[in-house]
Amino acid sequence: MVVRRTVALGFLAVVLGGLGWGAAVAIGKLRGSSAPATSAVVAPRPPKPFRIVFPEGFTRREMAERITKVNAIAFHERRVHPRLSAKTYLAATASSALPGKFAGDRKRRSLEGFLFPATYDFLRRTTSKQLVAAQLTAFRRAWKGVDLRYARSKHLTPFDVLIIASMVEKEAIAPDERPKIAAVIYNRLHKRMPLGIDATIRYALNVPGTEPLHESQLKNPTPYNTRLYPGLPPGPIANPGLASIQAAAHPAHVDYLYFVRKPDKVHHFFTASFVAFQAYASSHGF
Repeated sequence: MVVRRTVALGFLAVVLGGLGWGAAVAIGKLRGSSAPATSAVVAPRPPKPFRIVFPEGFTRREMAERITKVNAIAFHERRVHPRLSAKTYLAATASSALPGKFAGDRKRRSLEGFLFPATYDFLRRTTSKQLVAAQLTAFRRAWKGVDLRYARSKHLTPFDVLIIASMVEKEAIAPDERPKIAAVIYNRLHKRMPLGIDATIRYALNVPGTEPLHESQLKNPTPYNTRLYPGLPPGPIANPGLASIQAAAHPAHVDYLYFVRKPDKVHHFFTASFVAFQAYASSHGF
């Protein structure tokens, strides 16, 4: 079993920032007039946009919660009620055709995994569908730079890589460990071993990382229970950033099959030996 770490994502500051600019339209010389144009009409300044930050690893549910918090700030700071809402965002992302090449199977799926984490500006009239469209555009732009040749050689599809990236995003804290965690997943898939990543169970049962998983939850027959079933879960469990996507496409070339959190709660102990894994976990209270 892979013992995972759980890190509560800190709430990044939501900035109500502005781009505010003025636009001037010069009035040119009238035909037939010898007098030069000396005046200008200044157009009204466009409204300052609101800004929302979606951290890497957020689920669509967490993104919806962030929208609610930003809306509260918008009202507090400007007495404005944006059209965006958690309800309409969840509806817009619950079932959709997938972007780009992912749409090849013509299935409608949840957009979990495709909602690219980044900072987005929006206006009072911006709809949830428009925000989702911006996230999908950002995803397509990032995905274009991912080389999938190695993953294909291991008989993994682009969707498989995205699922792996979401698990890497939830497990890794230290950036240099992303490719190692991806390698453990690749190696376990190759050996047809259950992945044993408890973040998949937490996702399915909506158990926050601040709460322990109970024995009944660890045995829950959800398809996302990677302790019970070998292979990948049915879909992504979070929305990964580009670094985790790249790690999922380019895992480290190591033979690791196990990892367990170190006492610093940032790094992991990696090994190919079950005996070494058990010894380390036992000595550190896992």
